[in-house]
Amino acid sequence: MDYKAAGAPKPAKGQPRHAEHNAYGTAKTPFSKRPSKAELLARMKANAEKAKK
Repeated sequence: MDYKAAGAPKPAKGQPRHAEHNAYGTAKTPFSKRPSKAELLARMKANAEKAKK
């Protein structure tokens, strides 16, 4: 008997089980576009200033 072939196949490693409902690229959500690098830097700097106070 071939024990290696018995049972359920192993899932792909590193792959998500499902797609996220709010992932980037889906037009139905407000998350459809990625924020620009400038927006991210501005938000990070504002949070750093807030943390200093």
